[in-house]
Amino acid sequence: MDTTLTDPLVGRVLDGRYSVQSRLARGGMATVYRALDSRLDRVVALKVMHPGLAHDEQFVFRFIREARSAARLNHPNVVAVFDQGADGGHVFLSMEYVAGRTLRDLLRERGQLRPREALEILESVLAALGAAHHAGIVHRDVKPENVLLADDGRVKVADFGLARAVSGASNHTSSTGVVMGTVAYLAPEQVVRGVADARSDVYAAGIVLFELLTGHKPYEGESAIQIAYRHVHDDVPPPSSRRPGLASELDALVVRATSRDPDGRPEDARRFLAEVTAARRALSEDELDLDDTNLDDTNLDDTDAASADAAATADRGSNRTLVVPIPVTEPRRRLRDGHDGTDGTDRTDRTDRTGPTGALPSTPPRKRPRRRGLWALLVVLLLAAALSAAAWYYGTGPGSLASPPRLIKLSQQAAESKAQAEGFDVRVSRRVFDEQIPAGSVVTTVPGPTGRIHPGGTVGLVLSKGQERYAVPEVTGQSRAEASRRLTATHLTPGVATFAFSDDVNDGAVVSTQPAIGVRIKRNQAVTLVISKGVEPVPVPDAVGKTLAEAKTLLDAAPLRNAVKQVYDKAPDGQVIKQAPSSGTAPKNSEVRLVVSKGPPPAPVPSVVDLKVDEALRRLHAAGFTVRRQGTGFLNRVFDQSPNGGTTAPRGSTITIRTI
Repeated sequence: MDTTLTDPLVGRVLDGRYSVQSRLARGGMATVYRALDSRLDRVVALKVMHPGLAHDEQFVFRFIREARSAARLNHPNVVAVFDQGADGGHVFLSMEYVAGRTLRDLLRERGQLRPREALEILESVLAALGAAHHAGIVHRDVKPENVLLADDGRVKVADFGLARAVSGASNHTSSTGVVMGTVAYLAPEQVVRGVADARSDVYAAGIVLFELLTGHKPYEGESAIQIAYRHVHDDVPPPSSRRPGLASELDALVVRATSRDPDGRPEDARRFLAEVTAARRALSEDELDLDDTNLDDTNLDDTDAASADAAATADRGSNRTLVVPIPVTEPRRRLRDGHDGTDGTDRTDRTDRTGPTGALPSTPPRKRPRRRGLWALLVVLLLAAALSAAAWYYGTGPGSLASPPRLIKLSQQAAESKAQAEGFDVRVSRRVFDEQIPAGSVVTTVPGPTGRIHPGGTVGLVLSKGQERYAVPEVTGQSRAEASRRLTATHLTPGVATFAFSDDVNDGAVVSTQPAIGVRIKRNQAVTLVISKGVEPVPVPDAVGKTLAEAKTLLDAAPLRNAVKQVYDKAPDGQVIKQAPSSGTAPKNSEVRLVVSKGPPPAPVPSVVDLKVDEALRRLHAAGFTVRRQGTGFLNRVFDQSPNGGTTAPRGSTITIRTI
């Protein structure tokens, strides 16, 4: 049966605005639902606290305070907190809804990840934690369940501050001490003293890295207490002990982050992120893309192998955020004295050997074999000799190991001199780009600063090639697709394009770039392509009815060019009678065609000299001319005309006749 259908909150509206649609997950502290915020019309994730916590006044107070702190975080790798409220005994958080899955889901599917994938995910997690640490917020419950992998590739960290709110709830306080968190990722100081700071988050991030690389947590056990004690008393092993072939730089990251002494870890997630980034750059492509078969169980230590069956059942519980009562004084004594109790007595052993009243049962005395003391002495002497030989071999003999010299940031020459002075040889292992360390100086060493090496051994130098920069290539005039391919081939990223008019570059081609062509920028930095929209359009002025001179002035101001065609027309000579285009817009500096009148067309002038006046007028009018008479006209004859007959004149023009 679908438990979502039976959940009483599904279908309800909380606080008058959150319509609960479905249940997404149920954890140790709360249940998460998908809900619709009707006020802002957006889908949110609603984390509703379990009733036992919601009825604790101290918890509610701390919960509201921590929610406000988390809401101040504004970082792309942090799940945003939108709102906090309560409705009918339901205390809830409204958070960003991230469509995807958790890092735990990915681990269940894949088992272990390639180092490249593990480091990329860890860098996003550390970026989120670094923003929180900078704001004075400690997560306290870093684990794969709280890392969300969005469908669009983003990595988000959730539940900032909730662990602190729950750990302070009054109904969880105990005289034995309280540890809040997920036991598989607890730092020793959280177990021993119940305190956490930024370095505790770094410890948990180191455990997460171990799990991403190996597919297993470093410690398994049948109970939360057993796992917590191992965090206090055992060093987290290097991941290569579980997955041979992993680079020493990865071992160094895990070992440093999970130091039992908080002072031995990076001071916060930002510092650890810088170390992770440097280590990733120091790894070769083969080391980053190491891909092998599932883990070999023979690599597990004896304790882990013995508890393998129980771990399959306990693992589900060890991933939950728990409030674990810890007898704080006992682990403190173990850390200080090196044994379980102050008197050296194994209480578990004694209980097993006592009767119902607690007294030791009586047993008949046994006879000791003869010469037992001599054999015991011989065994002791042999053991002492073996231990002495081992101490010599590993202390000063061929099996001894030493820390490599610290050469980071030294020039190659200075590094070689220092290493030789301390009795080590050096060789250049590879060269990598680095943003902070100058070209030719040491970025890291192989083995790393926390590694071990035989005295007189060879230290590999990873030298800086300086800042990785690439010149913006020449892409002017190329299509957008072609320019994008060119940028990608140059290790740069095509950014969001902008558009601009251009008089010189065709529509759709690249006009310019930002940064400009030739400027050297970081790898994968975005380059904005300015794409041509063609020539800018300008309004076309109306020149019809204007003189040619007036029309040219209007077009020059637009600016547009003109092309003139003259035709005979009844309009006055020099007047614009047509234009194309006649209105709207046209590309700047394009051509507007003007049709200009040359006046009426010419016609033959009939000869009317010696004709009677009436006949002369008739012929001239029929030819399309107007007539002006001069003289007395006494004899009713035309003796002269202008223009003369046989010539041409514009139709409609005036012919002057003189009469007598």
